[in-house]
Amino acid sequence: MKKIGIIGGAGYTAGELLRLLINHPEVSIEFVHSSSNAGKPITDVHGGLLGETDLVFSDSHPLEDIDILFLCSAHGQSKKFWEENARPDGLKVIDLAQDFRDESEGYVYGLPELQIDKIATSDSVANPGCFATALQLSLLPLAKAHLLPAEGDINITALTGSTGAGVKPGATTHFSWRNDNLSVYKPFTHQHLIEIGATLKKLQPDNTATINFVPMRGDFPRGIFAVTTLDCSLTEEEVTDLYKEYYKDAPFTIVSDKPIDLKQAVNTNKAILHVEKHGKKLLVTCAIDNLLKGASGQAVQNMNIMLGIDQTTGLRLKPSAF
Repeated sequence: MKKIGIIGGAGYTAGELLRLLINHPEVSIEFVHSSSNAGKPITDVHGGLLGETDLVFSDSHPLEDIDILFLCSAHGQSKKFWEENARPDGLKVIDLAQDFRDESEGYVYGLPELQIDKIATSDSVANPGCFATALQLSLLPLAKAHLLPAEGDINITALTGSTGAGVKPGATTHFSWRNDNLSVYKPFTHQHLIEIGATLKKLQPDNTATINFVPMRGDFPRGIFAVTTLDCSLTEEEVTDLYKEYYKDAPFTIVSDKPIDLKQAVNTNKAILHVEKHGKKLLVTCAIDNLLKGASGQAVQNMNIMLGIDQTTGLRLKPSAF
């Protein structure tokens, strides 16, 4: 039984991580650190866990007592944490912030469908961003086959739920503003474009296509629905076969023969894809849960891979029936 510690325990990603790890057969949770909630029951913050755990938030984080540490604090805080704390030898770390997604300081970029072998032998994994996960999974098979356009455009629009903005309320996350509303934010400049571009260059170095990414705030709490269009010379059957072959060993990435919807993925660790051709244009749709496959579920998947156990352990979650 591996011992787990969590830093930044009050946020949405930590809440989902706890939901998964409480029932995980191979781990036990030693501490959940939150300086602002120290001494309070976990369920005071993560009410959905009522009846599931008696854990209490801690103001200490004895790293020498654990085997695996999850960093769930805000972007920029992970580097600061390691500036202030010594890392014990042998401690495995999974960082859910963006601090090490450039694979600096020995971290491996934790997208299992891209580099599962590197994750399996690493002690330091940087979990991908939620948009980055959906968009990369939409394009990896094409990049691997060197079928992304050498020039031209890749156009992507993706809607995300309000939980993608984090637990701290803001002007664009309040229910009264978000309800019955849609809006664009960070068009063409979203920070996840950096990691997406790096991945695609790894697989297809000659790719110079421009990714025109327009993120949108959706009128729902969780999930990402991404729509990608680009020029492609393959037939629909050939593209479908390419995607199914690429993801044949990826237990959570499913290529559907039928058009997909967001509810098929929400509350699961699945990424569900569908491809279709319209003349020269290829349309790729992808649905994920931003808090699971886009964050905590993928973090647990990475943990399983690092521990050498079945990557689906503790992650066989069921979507809503309606």
